[in-house]
Amino acid sequence: MNTAINAILILALASLLDYSLGDPWGWPHPVRVMGFCIARYTQLVFKTCNTPKMRFFAGIFLGIALSISAAFVGWLIVEFAQQLHPLFGIAIASILTASCFALRSLSDAARDVLQPLSTGDLAAARTRLSFYVGRDTDNLSEPEILRAVLETVSENAVDGVTAPLFYAIIGAVLPKVGSVPFALAYKAVSTLDSMVGYKHEPYTDLGWFSAKLEDVLTWLPCRLTVLTLAVISGKPSHVLSICRRDAIFDPSPNSGWSECAYAAILGVQLGGTNYYQGIAKHKPLLGDPIFPITPERIYKALQLTRWCVLIWLGITFIFCLAAIAFSNYPDVAAAVKTEIADLSANICKGLVLSFSL
Repeated sequence: MNTAINAILILALASLLDYSLGDPWGWPHPVRVMGFCIARYTQLVFKTCNTPKMRFFAGIFLGIALSISAAFVGWLIVEFAQQLHPLFGIAIASILTASCFALRSLSDAARDVLQPLSTGDLAAARTRLSFYVGRDTDNLSEPEILRAVLETVSENAVDGVTAPLFYAIIGAVLPKVGSVPFALAYKAVSTLDSMVGYKHEPYTDLGWFSAKLEDVLTWLPCRLTVLTLAVISGKPSHVLSICRRDAIFDPSPNSGWSECAYAAILGVQLGGTNYYQGIAKHKPLLGDPIFPITPERIYKALQLTRWCVLIWLGITFIFCLAAIAFSNYPDVAAAVKTEIADLSANICKGLVLSFSL
């Protein structure tokens, strides 16, 4: 079967699986395996590495080893499945790729908090919110709960949905690589960042490399997400101007941009003061408070993410179909590849300029 057709099938099936099933509770999942390895390695480092320098280099080894191992094991599983039967290989690749997407999980988490909130049960909403965020939730008011949910949805839209999709697409268009290795490698880095990428002890030195690597790998898909959302909104100049005004003050090079894009489109304001273990932490305000944050606006944010995914998949499918069409005309295909390479380079330059002005 044509490689381009395989790529289309795997991305389509993976997206459909995530949309329809998500991550069923209790099922085997690559992130659980990664989490187990990270936890065991972290315990070993804390027992044996007594100096900051040793923990720093142990963190570099962890980041490189886990991401490469995840990619290689994923590639190996798919190759073995394809040897048994090509269709079985496509099925396994689709399942593994789907495990890297979290759009359904993100939607379910939002609904899990909003459901008790709709009946006025603040206590239950606070408890359920605590499963998904790190901030203190015991004394949050309804507007603060809604803000926390929207911030979670808008931040994780990138590292949980569009960034792994971006790397799955990159892998899909590379000969003999496939979506799985790239998507799993990014998921490994993202999992590392969430488990050890903290600035406080005892993770300061161990998690530094993982946190920086996640920032670097997320930078481009984050900007592409912001750009896509801006176009979807119908007011790209307004959205980008708000992002350039506010997102630059966020300490994160990526989450501030994604949160700000959603805030600008929805006409709400995110950021402010949160409490972590009783300690206040002030985040810059993102967007303008034109409207209050409501469940309807949170659902609209989720819909915006779905549209972004569909647009990226659509563009990928068009390129794959074009590759199939031009496969019998090598001279034309070579010329088209050159044009695409030049266009990609110009888009990257444009992104750098757009988000640095």
